[in-house]
Amino acid sequence: MLELKHIKKYYHVGDSVTKALDDVSVAFRKKEFVAILGPSGSGKTTMLNGIGGLDVYDSGDLIIKGKSTQDFKASDWDAYRNNSVGFIFQSYNIIGHLSILDNVEMGMTLSGVGNAEKKAKAVKALERVGLGPHMNKRPNQLSGGQMQRVAIARAIANDPEILLCDEPTGALDTETSVQIMDLIKELSAERLVIMVTHNPDLAREYASRIIEFADGKIQHDSNPYNEETSNENFALQKTKMTYWTALKLSFTNIKTKKGRTALTAFASSIGIIGIAVVLSLSTGFQTQVNKTQTNTLAQMPITISQTAQQQQKQSDKIKTAKASNQTVTARVSQADKATHTNNLTIDYLTYIKNMSPSLSNNVTYTYSTGMNLLRQVDGKTKSVTFSNKNSKSSTATSMSAAMSSMSGVATSVYPTSDNANFLKKHYQVVSGQYPTSANEVVLIANRDNTVNINALKNLGYSAKSGDQFKFSQIVGTTLKVVTNNDYYQKLPTGNYLPNKITDSLYNKANNQTIKVVGVLRAKTKDSDNVLASGIAYSDKLTQNIIKANKNSDIVKAQKDSDTNVMTGTRVDSDMRDTLISTLGGSSTPASILIYPNSFKNKDKVLSYLDKYNQGKSKDDKIIYTDLAGTVSSLTGGLMDAITYVLIAFAGISLVTSMIMIAIITYTSVLERTKEIGILKALGARKKDITRVFDAETTILGVASGVLGVVIAWLLTFPINAVLSNVTGLNNVAHLNPMHGVILIIISTVLTVLGGHIPARMAAKKDAATALRSE
Repeated sequence: MLELKHIKKYYHVGDSVTKALDDVSVAFRKKEFVAILGPSGSGKTTMLNGIGGLDVYDSGDLIIKGKSTQDFKASDWDAYRNNSVGFIFQSYNIIGHLSILDNVEMGMTLSGVGNAEKKAKAVKALERVGLGPHMNKRPNQLSGGQMQRVAIARAIANDPEILLCDEPTGALDTETSVQIMDLIKELSAERLVIMVTHNPDLAREYASRIIEFADGKIQHDSNPYNEETSNENFALQKTKMTYWTALKLSFTNIKTKKGRTALTAFASSIGIIGIAVVLSLSTGFQTQVNKTQTNTLAQMPITISQTAQQQQKQSDKIKTAKASNQTVTARVSQADKATHTNNLTIDYLTYIKNMSPSLSNNVTYTYSTGMNLLRQVDGKTKSVTFSNKNSKSSTATSMSAAMSSMSGVATSVYPTSDNANFLKKHYQVVSGQYPTSANEVVLIANRDNTVNINALKNLGYSAKSGDQFKFSQIVGTTLKVVTNNDYYQKLPTGNYLPNKITDSLYNKANNQTIKVVGVLRAKTKDSDNVLASGIAYSDKLTQNIIKANKNSDIVKAQKDSDTNVMTGTRVDSDMRDTLISTLGGSSTPASILIYPNSFKNKDKVLSYLDKYNQGKSKDDKIIYTDLAGTVSSLTGGLMDAITYVLIAFAGISLVTSMIMIAIITYTSVLERTKEIGILKALGARKKDITRVFDAETTILGVASGVLGVVIAWLLTFPINAVLSNVTGLNNVAHLNPMHGVILIIISTVLTVLGGHIPARMAAKKDAATALRSE
C-alpha cells in the first residue's frame, strides 16, 4: 500500500551537502510491523518524516495505494497526515494547555468530525490504551508512560492506515517500554506500523520486518516486499480548522498565562482609555455647545430682508483706473455693490409658507406699516405708539427678533404660528397670562424685572428712570387701533392730515381693541434678548391692520401720486413704495425671520431656501442672512479641531499597543513552536495555524477594548465631579455607547493587524523542525 521510489533528500549547508536519503526505494505491506534500525544521523528519521509528509522529498516518488504524490500541494500533504497517518513521538508532543480528551480529539477536530462522533472515538481510543479514568486530566498530571499512551490514543483515534513511531520508548523505563511495545505490536495487526529505533533487541523482539539504515541508504531488509499495481482508491479529505476551534485553543492557552494576559490587555487598553475619555468629554462639551447654539439660534434667526448684503468674494478684484491730478473719478462703493434688493414676491412668500413645519413652525413676518394707536389716560384720549423713532437699536436687539413695525427698541414681534409655544419656551408669566389672540399683547421684562422706559412712555405712562410700576397697573391696559379712513382727513387741496385726537375718534366702531394681557420674564439667562424688553405682539396683528387699511383712501391716493400726500413733496418710486407700506397699503413684509425647530434643522432650512434660487438670475435670487451659522462654524469647528488633536495624541498609544501586541504574539509563537509542529503533524494547514494566533490576538483585542471602555466609563464619574466643582457644568463627560462599541472594534482590528505578521511567520514554520524544538 505504500512505496518509496528512488527518494532523495539532500540538505545544503554552505558548500557541504548532507545526503539524508540517497536514492531510497522500498515498499511496505498493508499490515506489518517494520522496525528501521540505524545509528544517529543515518537518515532513518528523515525517511520516517518523508513517509509521514512532514518532510517533502527532493526527487523520486512516494506512492500511496498506487497514487503518486509528486503533484501533491501543501494542503494535500496536510490532508494525508490527517487522514492516513498517525504519529507517536519519543517526547510525546502533547499540547500542555489542553485536556487529555481534547488532545486526542484534535486530529478529528481538524478533519471536521462531528462532536458526538469525535468524543466517542476519543473515549474509545483512551480506553483501549488504558486511560479511560484519566481522560479529563491535564498532561502535567500524568506520568511519562501515561503521556505516551495519550500520544498513541491520539494517533489511532482517527483510525489511520499508517502508524509512524519515532523512538516511542526512548524516554521510558524498561517496564513501561514493554507495555508500550506490546500495545504497538497489537496495533500492527490492524495497520502498517513503521518504527524508528536504535535498539536492535527491541526491533528483533517485536518487529516482523527489520530494515537496517546507514548513510541515507537501506543496507539490509529482512523481509522485502515488491508492491504490485494497486487498484485501491486513495481519496483525501481536506482538513479545516473552524474559527471556534482556533478560539478555543487560543483561549485555553491564554488561561495558562492569566497574569501576563491581564497586563497585556491593560497596557493595550491605555490608548482606548485615552480616546474614550476624549470622546466622552467631547460629547459632553458638544452637548453644552449645542445647547448654547440652540439658544443662540433663537436670538439669531435666518433673516430675509427686502435689502440684503452680499458677501464680497476674495477673488473679486477692484479695477483701478489711472488717475489724473486734475480730475476725480466716480465709482460705486463696494458696500453699494454688495447691496442686493430682494423681490419678496407672492410666489416666494408662498414658498416660505409651504416649508415643512418639521423644519420650522416659527416664522415671523415684520412689516413697515404704522399703527394708529390711541389710549385714554386719566379720562383723556392721547396718541401712543409701539415704537420709538428717537431711540437707536442696540446690537443685541437688531441681531435678535426684536424688530417693531417702525424699527424701534420698545417693541418686538413674535411669530403667529405656534406663538404660545414660542413664548412658553423662553418666557414665564410673572403676571397675567400668555396671549391667545392677535389683539393680545404682553410686556417683556428683563430677568431683574426692569423694562425699557420707552415701552412705558409709548403706552402713555409718565415714566422716569428708576420709577416703579405695579403689574396691576400694566396688565389690562387697553389701546385702540384706528383705521386710516377714520384717522386721516382729506383737505380741499387733496392732501391728507391726521384728525384731531378726540374721544369720538377713540370710540369709532371700526377700531380694533388691543389689550396688555400679561408681563413675561425670560426663564433663563440663555433666553435674554430673544425678544427686546418692551411690548411684544404677534405679526398677525400687523397683518390685520394691513387688511383693514390697504384699500383706505389715503393709500389709494398715495398709490396714484408722485408726491407725499401728507407733505406735498415730490417722491421717487422707492420712497412712494415706502410711504404706501408705512400707511398699511402693502402686504409685502419688510423682513422674514425663520426660527428652525432645532439647530440641526438649520442647514435643512438653508438648503430649502437655496433650492428656490436654483436656475434664477442674480437679480431674481433671494439673499438671506445667517448670523447663527457664522457662530456655529466657529464653535463647532473649534470643538472638532480640539477633539481631533486629542484623539491623534491618544491614537499614538494605540499604535504603540499594536506594536506591543506584535511583539507579544511573536513571543507566543516562539513559546508554542512545538505546538505548531504538533498541529501540523495532525494535518493543520498554514491558514489554520495563522487562524490560531489571529484568534489569540482577537481575544486580546476584545479584552483590551472592553477593559479600556469600562475603565473610561468609570473615569467619567470623578471627571464629572471635578468639572462640576471647577466649571459648574454637570454631567459633561458622557461616553456614548456607540463610541464604546466602535472603540472595541478598533482595538480588535488593530491588535489582529499587529499580530497577523507573527501569525503568518508561525504558519510558515517547518513541521519537522518545529517538533524538534524545546
